[in-house]
This record gives sequence, structure tokens and C-alpha cells, in this order.
Amino acid sequence: MRQHELRTQVVKEMHLRRWEMLCVPCLYMQWVVLVEPDEREAEYAAIEARFGSLNGSGNTTHRSGRLSERIGFTWERHSEGTTISLFVEKCKPDEFLKPRDHADIAAAIDWVESLPGAVLRATRGLVVDKEKEAAAVVTKTGFEMHELVSCHIGKSARIWSDFRVKPDGFGAIVIASNGTQPADLTRLVQRLQELGNYRNRALLGLPIAQKIWPSLNQAEEQLTKLAHRIAEGADTDDALMREISELSVGLNAGITEASFRMSATAAYGSLVSERLRELETRRIEGFASLNYFTQRRFAPAVRFCAAVTKRQGELAERAGQLATLLRARIETRIENQNAQLLRSMDRNAGMQLRLQQLVEGLSIVAASYYALAIISYALVGLKSVWPMFDKDLVLGILVIPVVAGIYSFVQSAKKRLLKKPE
Repeated sequence: MRQHELRTQVVKEMHLRRWEMLCVPCLYMQWVVLVEPDEREAEYAAIEARFGSLNGSGNTTHRSGRLSERIGFTWERHSEGTTISLFVEKCKPDEFLKPRDHADIAAAIDWVESLPGAVLRATRGLVVDKEKEAAAVVTKTGFEMHELVSCHIGKSARIWSDFRVKPDGFGAIVIASNGTQPADLTRLVQRLQELGNYRNRALLGLPIAQKIWPSLNQAEEQLTKLAHRIAEGADTDDALMREISELSVGLNAGITEASFRMSATAAYGSLVSERLRELETRRIEGFASLNYFTQRRFAPAVRFCAAVTKRQGELAERAGQLATLLRARIETRIENQNAQLLRSMDRNAGMQLRLQQLVEGLSIVAASYYALAIISYALVGLKSVWPMFDKDLVLGILVIPVVAGIYSFVQSAKKRLLKKPE
């Protein structure tokens, strides 16, 4: 077969980011780290120094291996940051409660925390077989009992956590498998972790949305005032257009600046809802469920971010509408001015035509007068030769022919001058 050049990559994508099978009991620790672009090379170098070249493995976004005989390791590169996971087999409760008191676990933690990036979420979880074992650990974990979240996930597994950061910087989760098959348990725990990871990533947009909201209130108030000023017509159009343009530019700049974070919040929010459905949580009497804990504050936060995005778009659209209305008024005013100018030009052209006709008539009279004067001089000489000749009679007879001839000449010349060229 002739293979498509992307077939291998597409197939591998469907198998990425799967955890190795969890054994019971075990301890897992996971860090969600936001790595800056200028720190990425240092992160790659640290991973390659421990596990070999990433490029040589054919996958530069995922690497798994072992840090010691009983500690597994997984590194995953995401579009935003990195997820690093440790898996400690045959873990005892004390290793979960005080992991740094055990040399091999402490060494693994120190190596992970030496990698570049800022930690967004860090979790340590203990997976045991029965609820009785889990209950013995829960009382020692330091959970806020009035905030304790506990519910069933999947068919029979149960979790306990208050989802608070402990003094060592980790959140803590205790899980009882209650006979869940290892493959199903592994998928449940991975989805549980992804739920929290996506939740924290989604909530990164909340502080930005809270910061933007007051500026949107100011923009809306300014838009309202501008609308009233446009209706009143007290300000010049240039001043109004300048203010609307500045406001519109500010709104669009805010949309551009926040769009990535708000879009990411919406995307992560959808993933959180999806993971929550996949966990199939079931409430336990006397405890808050994972579904309740997640939806109580997370859903309003995501909706608030969506409301900010929507309001930004609406205000930008309203600013554009105001600018359109003002431009329409300016264009109407210009058209009216042009119409007045054309009417004034028509009046001036009519007056010029009448003045031209008056001047033309006067020029014919003047030309006729001078022509008759010249003829009069010629008749004076004729009278000296022919005494009986009546000069005044002849001049009177010649007035009409002379005026008619000059008029005809002027009209003919005007036609030649005004004739449209070929």
C-alpha cells in the first residue's frame, strides 16, 4: 500500500496520553505546569537528558519511562503548558501522607520540581482497594470535613477530597477502587485528574473577565452619552466621530487581547462537562458530590466569561452602528450642501446667460451705430459731388439693413464658436 504521509501521526494521536495500568495500592502525583516559550528548550533538554532524544522517539509531545524500580513517569506537552505524572507502585499510606519522608519519592519530586515552569495544579492521590482502608487514611489527610467531597464514580469506585491546597503545595485525593477492574480504574482516575486540570485551566479566564467587566460598564455609559449627543446635535460631527472611533478601537483591542483566554475558557469548560459526564458520579448521603462541587462555582464562572465575550461583541457592534449613523448624517448633510451648491450654480449660470444676452444686444447696437457713422462719413463726400443727394434719407433707409446684417454676423460667429468639435 502507498501510505499517506500523515497516517502514522493520525493513528498515534488516538493512543496518546493514556496512563499505564494502575496497580492497587498505588500513589500518583501530578503537576500541571505552565511553561513559557523561552523555557521550552530547557524543559526539552531536561527530559532528553533523562530519557533520550525526543526527536528520535518520533513524538515530541509525550514521553514515559521509569525514574526508579517502582516509580513510573509520564511527561505530556499540551498547547498550554505541560502535565507531569509520577506513579509509585505498592504504596503505603504513610508514603501518601508524607511523600518527602521517603528517599526515592522525594528524589523523584525534586527532579520534577527542578523542571522549568510555574505550577498551576499539583495533586497527590492514593488508590486503595476497599473503602475501609481509604477511611483510615481520610481521617489523617487533614481534609476540611465540612467541605469534604465524596461520591461514587464509575460503577463502584469512591473518592474523597476537599480540593484544597495542603501545606506541602499539593491537593490530596483518596480513591477506593471497590473491585473496579484495573483498566476501568485507570481510565476513571485519569478522567478525574483531567477534570481538575481542565477546570483550573478554564478558571484562568475568570480574573481577566472580572478585570474587563468594569471597563465594559464605562464603555456602555460612554456609548449612551454619545448616542444622546448625536441625537441632540450640539457637538460637531468631527468631534463625535473622533470619540466614537477611539471607543471602537478600544473595544476591539480589548476583544483581541482577551479572545484567546475567553475562547480557551469556553473550550476547557466543555471538556470539564464532558469529563464529569464520563465519570458517572453518584451522590452519597451526607457528602457533597463531585458534580455539585464542580457546578456550584465553576459553571457560573464559565458563564460569566461567556457573558463578557458576548458583551464585548455587542458593545463593539453598537459602537459600529453609532459610527454608521453618524456617517449617514454627515453624508446626508454633504449631499444637501452639494444640492444647494448646484442650485446656486444654476442661478449664477442663468444670470450669466441673461447678462451675456444683454451684452450681446448692446454690442449689436454699438456695432450698428459705428457702422452707420462710417457710412455717414462716406455719404458726406458723395453729397459734395452730388448736391441733390439726401444723406439723412439714405442713412435712415440703411439703419435696418445694417442692424440686421450685424445681428446675422454675430449669430453666425456664435454658432461657429459654440459648435461641438467632431
